[in-house]
Amino acid sequence: MSARTITTASLLAFKQRTEPIACLTCYDAAFAQVLERAGVEVLLVGDSLGMVVQGQPTTLSVTLEQMVYHSRCVTRTAERSLVIADMPFMSYATPERAVEAAARLMGEGGAAMVKLEGGAPLVDTVARLTAFGAPVCAHLGLLPQSVHQLGGYRVQGREAADAERIEADALRLQDAGASLLVLECVPRALAEALSKRLRIPVIGIGSGNACDGQVLVLHDVLGLTPGKAPRFSKNFLAAESAPATGETVSACCIEAAIKGYVAAVKSGAFPAPEHSLA
Repeated sequence: MSARTITTASLLAFKQRTEPIACLTCYDAAFAQVLERAGVEVLLVGDSLGMVVQGQPTTLSVTLEQMVYHSRCVTRTAERSLVIADMPFMSYATPERAVEAAARLMGEGGAAMVKLEGGAPLVDTVARLTAFGAPVCAHLGLLPQSVHQLGGYRVQGREAADAERIEADALRLQDAGASLLVLECVPRALAEALSKRLRIPVIGIGSGNACDGQVLVLHDVLGLTPGKAPRFSKNFLAAESAPATGETVSACCIEAAIKGYVAAVKSGAFPAPEHSLA
């Protein structure tokens, strides 16, 4: 392992020195190299591939086999970034199934961490995974795998009771051994409070710029989102254009767009108020 490799300890050090963590989704070997060159510290092999790669309406149809395949593609060329793999819908319905799925995502797929969605019901699962040596990224707020139960893609935690539940879940998941937390579409004030209270790093998406880091879907950053892009996203490629030298857009602009995203996260310029849903 290279001395420059990002690890869970590295992410904790980022939080302690208040340096924002830049994270993007990634689904293949070529983009893994581009994102690393641009300085992205965390590559999330997200089940969002069901929507942006496969054209599905939700993430629910993504299978464990597909997640293992895409994780393996990313980890073949990722040398420095920490690679997290999403555990697909119902693959962690019990602690036993979760251990089996994590074994495949990490053993066959090469991921360094697995991510699952949900709060209190998953505390025992997180404890079981970490006991077996599988680092866990928890995910609270808007849970795409629960979109039907939530009644759509809506901001979570606006009501006091919901905010208290999310905070309680975050603390329990941390105590169970989670190494990282993604907060999706919660009010900025709640995200800021949790980022300050938790020992582990908090990565935001649509939750304001007070988190310890940010994550977006790669296709949103490059303006390739099928249909309407989420309000909390930003097309960083729109600011780039091919120069007069004749270089291709792929060579000169895509990497520049990713670098622009990383720089904006590091400086706190992204997300701006218009990229928060609170």
